[in-house]
Amino acid sequence: MWRVPILLFIVQFPAQLWAADNAADAVQFETHVRPILKANCWHCHGEAEEVKGSLDARLVRTLLQGGDSGPAITRGDHVGSLLYHRVVAGDMPPGEKKLTAAEIEVLARWIDQGANTDRVEPASLPTGPVIGDDERSHWSFQPVRRPVVPEVRHPALVRSPIDAFLLAGLEVKGLSFGAEADRPTLIRRLYFDLTGLPPSPSAVEQFVHDRAPDAYERLVDQLLGSPAYGEHWGRHWLDVVGYADSNGYSELDSPRKWAFRYRDYVIRSLNGDKPWNDFLVEQLAGDELLPQPLENLTAAQADQLIATGMLRMGPDGTSDGAVDQNLARNEVIANTIKIVSTSVLGLTVACAQCHDHRYDPISQADYYGLRAIFEPAFDWKNWRSPDARLVSLWTDETRKQAAAAEADLQEIDRQRHAELDQIVNQTFERELAKLPTEMQSAARLAHDTAADKRSNAQLELIKQHPFLNVDRSTVYLYLPDRLTEFNKRWDDCAETAAKKKPADDFVQCLTEIPGQIPATKLFARGDFNSPKQDIAPGELTVLNAQDFSIASDDPQLATSGRRLAYARHLTDGRHPLVARVLVNRFWLNHFGRGLVTTPADFGALGQPPSHPELLDWLADDFMAGGWKLKRLHRMIVTSTAYRQSSEHRAELDAVDPENRLLGRMPARRLQAEMLRDALLATSGRLSAKMFGPPVPITPDDVGQVVVGADTRDSSGRPTGKVVDLGEDEFRRSIYVQVQRSKPLGLLETFDAPTMSPNCEQRASSTNAPQSLMLMNNAFVLQQADEMAERIEREVGADLSAQFQRAWQMAYCRAPSASQLQAGLEFLGAQAAIIAANPAADPPAEPSTPSQVALSNLCQALVMSNGFLYVD
Repeated sequence: MWRVPILLFIVQFPAQLWAADNAADAVQFETHVRPILKANCWHCHGEAEEVKGSLDARLVRTLLQGGDSGPAITRGDHVGSLLYHRVVAGDMPPGEKKLTAAEIEVLARWIDQGANTDRVEPASLPTGPVIGDDERSHWSFQPVRRPVVPEVRHPALVRSPIDAFLLAGLEVKGLSFGAEADRPTLIRRLYFDLTGLPPSPSAVEQFVHDRAPDAYERLVDQLLGSPAYGEHWGRHWLDVVGYADSNGYSELDSPRKWAFRYRDYVIRSLNGDKPWNDFLVEQLAGDELLPQPLENLTAAQADQLIATGMLRMGPDGTSDGAVDQNLARNEVIANTIKIVSTSVLGLTVACAQCHDHRYDPISQADYYGLRAIFEPAFDWKNWRSPDARLVSLWTDETRKQAAAAEADLQEIDRQRHAELDQIVNQTFERELAKLPTEMQSAARLAHDTAADKRSNAQLELIKQHPFLNVDRSTVYLYLPDRLTEFNKRWDDCAETAAKKKPADDFVQCLTEIPGQIPATKLFARGDFNSPKQDIAPGELTVLNAQDFSIASDDPQLATSGRRLAYARHLTDGRHPLVARVLVNRFWLNHFGRGLVTTPADFGALGQPPSHPELLDWLADDFMAGGWKLKRLHRMIVTSTAYRQSSEHRAELDAVDPENRLLGRMPARRLQAEMLRDALLATSGRLSAKMFGPPVPITPDDVGQVVVGADTRDSSGRPTGKVVDLGEDEFRRSIYVQVQRSKPLGLLETFDAPTMSPNCEQRASSTNAPQSLMLMNNAFVLQQADEMAERIEREVGADLSAQFQRAWQMAYCRAPSASQLQAGLEFLGAQAAIIAANPAADPPAEPSTPSQVALSNLCQALVMSNGFLYVD
């Protein structure tokens, strides 16, 4: 509503005043105006095959020349410029999206200042998108170059080059790093950051009292060597690739039984510190590294195949019967391209699916060039359903065992039916003998005659004597005891034989059918019903400074080789985006915010890096160091910057209130999975079991999704049956089933992402349902009770010892004297209230008032910001 009077004011504002008031603020075409016109005008006026109104808006010269309606601009006179009037009136651009008041102001100022350019324009431009120096000059499209580590005024604060870059920025503002955090804070920060779990009180005590000079570094190495490291950092990558145990797309949201193998591959790879160039190549083209056919694979080869599960993570409704198959198939491909581009390239490539990208130099042809890389595996006209894409990991020996077991089962089935047929015949003959002799011949004939060939007389005879229809399915009516024993004996026999059959062992992966390479068409307006010219596979034009090309069919491989060529190109160390995007994500997960705060958009609309030299130094060093993530972790977490206190300082907040310069360590809230895992660890119930099929989820009695086996009937009604999951109920959250349509209630409340198709960056909200969840959720209450029981087991009934242990478990530090005193008063007051007000419906296992008070204390502690946040 506020735009109307502002626009009227702009229209009436004299051009001379614009020029006078803004003479000091020169507006240039390339820097200020070109992006506005590209985003809003060029798709009709310059980049399309048909230039509307004969007006090419890509050059100042052609704007001055104009089109069918005359000149678009008049130098020095925005009021007399047709372009200005059309955008103010809202006639241009067409559609709902209009220029903002600020953009219109830029146009007016530029015109009034003479419609200047920074450089001489080309004599002409070809029809369609043109990528020139202006587009290629964007910071993220430049080659990664290792900058010189800056000198600082306080070199004693520099533990690593990271510190030098950050400290140099602080010193320019007259600032420095904050004080180092105390040891309890550091160990809690490190544990959560590297493993996603809290340290035990004994681990905290040991570290606090370890005064060896390398105590901190040894702790870092210990945590990087923990299996929990891969589970925690694996979760970060699974976000980016959109991991889920269900297909999504429609309400059916069918399960992905074998997706967990990819999750396990990620965890194993990170724990093993697999170089990220290999990690990416395997995920993009692991199948193309293997000999065909994909049989008798070694464990290492199976991992390379499993890795391609990354490309099968997008929603896939093609196995759902009630969907438009062509639409669903093409959406699978589009989602896969989005996952790859946002996770590896850090660009919004998907915006070019229907038209040239309005902000970044990515043409529609570029988009379909990327699609052509993946289309041999996603042949939408010869589609393979999710189940048809599964590849068995059985070896020849396994298949031989399975065949032998299957033969045994068939033989058991044959013998079972033969014996059952004998019983049926014996039963028939016994019953037949009860009939008069003169009827037996006709009765036998009726029994032996096929049901659809029986005469009316035979049908009447069978109606009078139903035993004449005795068969395998009805003989139990005559011999119930004998059939019970018969069935048990043969069932036991079949069960014993079935145990000899190897379990199914499939991989959800992406593969190509050798020799089957479809043509990739550019779709007009992104509509697969409107195919246009063929498009060859290729890199985005703006990134292709090396004249890189991809063969349509690699003669050295049984497959097309397109994905393998592209993956090796991305990881050859010369690509301008890949390493930058990766190290920025790693930085984000250490500091809560990336050096580039838009981790999936390094393009024109993304934010520039706060420390561009540091970003490039990290990217170059990461590649030079063998693409090893644990090496980068060590460098980051041992830096002075990382070891700072999170305490605010007035002088820092005055200059850098958002802490972009990192003059203190940001405080961060636990992510959803970290919260659940921390509750389990604190209560002592956390299972260390790794890998395997996901822990099931189910709606509870009130519809909230919880961990548990789904025992509802076919109509979705509860049966009351409870299945004991054993330790699986208490496994880490990364192993809990991820069903797109049914997120786990506790995780959803604390911002666990919905994979549609992936999560580019997690949100961290604060809202009332989170407090209500911690107050009332059965899981949270159970863990508080378990925590209280654990404390009582470990320290006995002494209230002071109980409170101190509870405080240590929750916050990883000892309470102060005043906190201890307040805690003892709380426990005493709670016990008195509970004793005076006994429960109307006492629990099956009665608790004393002091035990209930301790449980209440534990719940209060895990609900607090001290538990939910890491300083």
